[in-house]
Amino acid sequence: MTTRRRGMTEEAADTAIDQACRMLRLPTIRASFPDMADQASNQQMSYRGFLAELLLAECDDRARRRSERRIKAAGFPREKSLRTFDFAANPNIDPATITTLSKSEWVKKGQPLCLIGDSGTGKSHLLIALGTEAAMAGYRVKYTLATKLANELVEAADEMMLTKTIARYGRVDLLCIDELGYMQLDRRGAELLFQVLTEREEKNSVAIASNESFSGWTKTFTDPRLCAAIVDRLTYGGSIIETGTDSYRLAHGQRTQESRSAR
Repeated sequence: MTTRRRGMTEEAADTAIDQACRMLRLPTIRASFPDMADQASNQQMSYRGFLAELLLAECDDRARRRSERRIKAAGFPREKSLRTFDFAANPNIDPATITTLSKSEWVKKGQPLCLIGDSGTGKSHLLIALGTEAAMAGYRVKYTLATKLANELVEAADEMMLTKTIARYGRVDLLCIDELGYMQLDRRGAELLFQVLTEREEKNSVAIASNESFSGWTKTFTDPRLCAAIVDRLTYGGSIIETGTDSYRLAHGQRTQESRSAR
């Protein structure tokens, strides 16, 4: 145990704390210590209570920064949250179901999620928002477009990097695939996508957003047997959310305009 330094002035103590926080990499304590110390003194907080407040502030800030890094690493194209989703604009979507999904238990269990509906019905918003919730809960998340993923896998196969690429996608806890069904995939791309899904089955979650019902997926996956196998991988033991056909964007925009006009 080190010897106590007695008789240290307030200025010397502040300098010592600043240097120690730098050495121990405690940026939150370093930044907030002066104000927190004054507050603790005013509230006559015990030494243990003050120390606990300092350490909890550092832990909370580190958790926030880790969440921000995971969200950034996910590669979402834009920021979307459940808080900003207008459930009244799309009555097909049950708020209670989405609230349950936001707890990310399905990600923990490695279950799939399918968001099916026409363009503009809120699928991508929910996909990104639920992916963000999972990242905030501590899970590794990756977002990609279906065609981009298929093309990346084909290029990786051509460059003898397929195993490494599939392993990279396999390391994430949740793979979010958007715009599945918007464009037809050639047989090779579809087969490689199926390989990624098979590697993740019952181990890591996949969430997809598609503008086509399952019966229409033969437009994307032209081989009927391969199409049936992919549907099976994406639905077994998972959740299916049908967002309907009415445009969420249009209804939300109208509600927003009406709200502004009423002010």
